[in-house]
Amino acid sequence: MAKQCILILGGVRSGKSSFAQELAARLSDNVLFVATGEALDKEMQARIERHKESRSKGWRTLETPTAIGREIKEQAGNAEVVVIDCLTLLVSNLICTEIRNELNYQQVEKRVANEVDELISCMNSLDLCFIIVSNEVGMGVVPETELGRIYRDLLGKANQSVASFADEVYFLVAGMPLQIKQK
Repeated sequence: MAKQCILILGGVRSGKSSFAQELAARLSDNVLFVATGEALDKEMQARIERHKESRSKGWRTLETPTAIGREIKEQAGNAEVVVIDCLTLLVSNLICTEIRNELNYQQVEKRVANEVDELISCMNSLDLCFIIVSNEVGMGVVPETELGRIYRDLLGKANQSVASFADEVYFLVAGMPLQIKQK
């Protein structure tokens, strides 16, 4: 399997995760699924359970809210495909960590940039196919709160960095993939 990076963007419930899983299943049986979500409440616990049920039982799962580049390097094993679901929650997790430490925009911006750089470094160092899921949050209404605007901006920058690195980028609307970048 050739080294490759595929980014899948779209709005909430646009079919991103399903599309990522379908791509991964077509590419290999040796898949490492990297879940960045944390079950901090009952609703999120239910979402995570539904996601687990939708994945192939033969896939390995790595649950890590941050430091995904380092964790993937350590846990890749015999994987040929790595699905990261999702960059959206990774950025949220980093912001929430900084909120506990009194949010400083420059600090959280640097932390998100470092996390994305570490992920890109990981992808460069491993001969694997990476499929990364992320929400596109820059097409809607301007968030009402400062925190919402910070989140939108930082996720937008993270998406741009990964899209620039990616070999292929898809945008999903109503479950329909539109390829917007191909190398």
